[in-house]
Amino acid sequence: MTTYIDVCNGDADGLCALVQWRLHEPRAAHLITGLKREIELVQRVQASRGDQLLVCDLSLKRNRASLKRLLDAGVKVRYFDHHDADELTPALTHPLLDAHIDSAADTCTSLLVDHYLGGLFSAWALVGAYGDNLTAVADARAAHLGMDPKSRQCLQTLGEVINYNAYGDSAQDVLIAPAQLFPILMRYRHPLAFWERESIAKELDALRQSDLRQAGTLIARWQDAHTRVYMLPDAPWSRRVIGTLVNQLANEQPTQAHAVLRAKGTGGLLVSVRAPLAAPGGAAALCRRFGGGGRAGAAGIDHLPEQELPRFMEALSLAQWGASDAPARPGE
Repeated sequence: MTTYIDVCNGDADGLCALVQWRLHEPRAAHLITGLKREIELVQRVQASRGDQLLVCDLSLKRNRASLKRLLDAGVKVRYFDHHDADELTPALTHPLLDAHIDSAADTCTSLLVDHYLGGLFSAWALVGAYGDNLTAVADARAAHLGMDPKSRQCLQTLGEVINYNAYGDSAQDVLIAPAQLFPILMRYRHPLAFWERESIAKELDALRQSDLRQAGTLIARWQDAHTRVYMLPDAPWSRRVIGTLVNQLANEQPTQAHAVLRAKGTGGLLVSVRAPLAAPGGAAALCRRFGGGGRAGAAGIDHLPEQELPRFMEALSLAQWGASDAPARPGE
C-alpha cells in the first residue's frame, strides 16, 4: 500500500505551495513541516519502495543526502523549490525524481506550483509570493487576474502574517505551529474566504503589528548609502519579527541592502539578509561565504560566530548586489 508524505517549509511560500497541490490532488498524506529555519526536513522522512513524497520550498542543497537515500530506496519524489541548489547533481536526473527547481529572483515555490497547475489556485500562489516579499511580481500577477486593490491588499497581508508566523526558535515562540495552521488553510479554496472567516488570521496580524512596534524603536547599528544593518536582542518578539522587519526595511529603501542580526541565547548571531529590491541578486552568494544560503534576493545565516561579525560587515559593504548567485564553476 502506497504511503503519501508531504514535506514543506512552514512559511507562507511552503504552506501555500502545498495548499495548491492538495486542493488539486486531495489525498490523505502525512505532513512534515516546521518553522522557517527548519530546512533539513527530508531527513525526517521514513519511506519505502512505492511510497510517494512531495517536497515544497526546502533547499535541495541542504536535503540532498536525504533525497538520495529515499530515491535509492525506491521512493517516488516530486520536488518544487526556488532556493540555491548549487551545481546540478546526478540525483536531479534520477528516474524517480520529478524536480522543478528555479532560483531566479522573481519567482518562489508557490509560483512554480501555480505554473505547473496552470493557474488553478493562483490566489493561494499570490499569498505565497507576497509572503516571500515578491510584492511587485505578485501585484503584476494579481492585476493580470483582474483582482481589485482591496483583494490584493488582503492577500498581501495574509501572506505576510503567515510568513511572520514561521519565525521563531521553537513552537513556543509562535502563535500557532505551521503543522496546525495548514489544515485550517486547507478548508478554503480561496484565501480571501480564510481571511474573512478565520479569527487566527486577525490574531496573527495583531501580534505582528505589536512586534513591529517594538522593532520600530531600534536604530541602525551601521549604515551608508548602500546598506543598513540592525541588531535585535534575543527575545520572543524579536525571534518572531526578524523576517517581517527585514522585508519591511527592504521595501522602505529599495535601493539599499539590509541585514538584520539577532543575538542567539546559545551564543553567536542569526542573520537575515535582503539584497536591494532594485537589484535582487547576491544575497545567497554572500551568506554562503559564512555557512548560510538562501536565494538571490533573500538569504540568511543560521549561526554567525560573534568574532566573524567584522568580516561579515566588511563583506556586506563590499557585496556586488544584483550579481549572479550561482557558484563559480571550476576554473572560473
